[in-house]
Amino acid sequence: MKLTKYILSWCLLTGIALNGQAQVDTLSLKSKISVLQFLNRVGKENLGYAAAQYDVSIAQAGIETAKIFPDPEFSAGAFDNQQAKLKLGQGVTLGLGTTIELGGKRRARINLAKSETELNKALLLDYLRNLRADAALAYYNAIQQHELLQVQQYSYQMMKQLADADAVRYRLGAITETDARQSKLEASNLQNSVYQNEADWKGSLVKLSAYLGKKSADMLVIPDGDFENLVRDINYQSLISNAQTIRADAVAALNSKTVAERSLALVKANRKVDLGVNAGLQFNGVSTNVDAPTPYHRTFNAGFSVPLKFSNHYKGDLKAAQFTIKQAGVQYEQVQQQIQVEVTQAYFNYTAAQKQVQQYKNGLLTEGKKILTAKMYSYKRGETSLLEVLNAQRTYNEVQQGFYESQSNYAAALIELERAAGIWDIK
Repeated sequence: MKLTKYILSWCLLTGIALNGQAQVDTLSLKSKISVLQFLNRVGKENLGYAAAQYDVSIAQAGIETAKIFPDPEFSAGAFDNQQAKLKLGQGVTLGLGTTIELGGKRRARINLAKSETELNKALLLDYLRNLRADAALAYYNAIQQHELLQVQQYSYQMMKQLADADAVRYRLGAITETDARQSKLEASNLQNSVYQNEADWKGSLVKLSAYLGKKSADMLVIPDGDFENLVRDINYQSLISNAQTIRADAVAALNSKTVAERSLALVKANRKVDLGVNAGLQFNGVSTNVDAPTPYHRTFNAGFSVPLKFSNHYKGDLKAAQFTIKQAGVQYEQVQQQIQVEVTQAYFNYTAAQKQVQQYKNGLLTEGKKILTAKMYSYKRGETSLLEVLNAQRTYNEVQQGFYESQSNYAAALIELERAAGIWDIK
């Protein structure tokens, strides 16, 4: 009878394992992808990044716009002396004029457009810095969700095996009906948890596909990675100094100062007086007036115009540009300070996460499994209660979940540290 009981339990356990594995394998028929491949595809396929790249193209087009010279103006007209009886004649006039910009306006516009292009390039790099970090976090979260799903599936299989064995033991009179019902109830609860963990895992895969610009969950990708290779030899002080120099938002803040300074130069140039030049031809028709007959003739005229810049008395544009420079300087200092804070916090979180993972590897997992195995063995021999087995099972589940969460936190801490430091070597 005992042999029959164990054969039945094994068949049930094997069936559950195969069923759970079939669900995973069906989903894993989609493409598996390493973190390096995933991040490379994010840089090429992410829709938000593709849209942000147009900001650089737009700014580069602005350089061409800044090179434009003032357009010349052509004028034409006709005149009639309105003295038909006196026969004073008619004629036409043609004119051409343009504005000559003085004070280096065109050069100032071009310099400003170039600095705005560099600013947009820095902002695009900063966008990529954050996008890459967020995508990596999503990738490792998907790995964590898969690990938690496996933990829950294993716990359910163990409890289902125990519940099936208890059903046999109850029919044999070895245990009470209450114990058999309790183990069956615990198995059902764990099965519900499996359903939720599976949904969480698939949801994390959908999020990965969103980073790749996919429009449908049918195009899921499966992370093909783990939580290894997260140890780094880090010099805290050099991290801060390097980050304050190379991080994309620090470069953008520095470029913002340049843009503000060149905006002031353009404001000053625009206050300079421009010179208008013009030239024209006038064609006069024949006048047959008896008193003063005039043959057909043409005249040429040329001249210039100078605007009277009374508006220069008001200096609001100059003051605004000067204040913008000061504001950009303060914002740059604020970014430098923020970088130091972010790197420091990320460094502390990384070292703490590293210690937590090591704590689990140093024996917590092994001890939890040994306790559960011993409790299961004792329960089957009738030497301990079901409650003790359930407590040992929950404790081991919590230890496993804590381990995978600590590994995920370790990966996230490294990603955040590299995001804050402006470096990247996640592979």
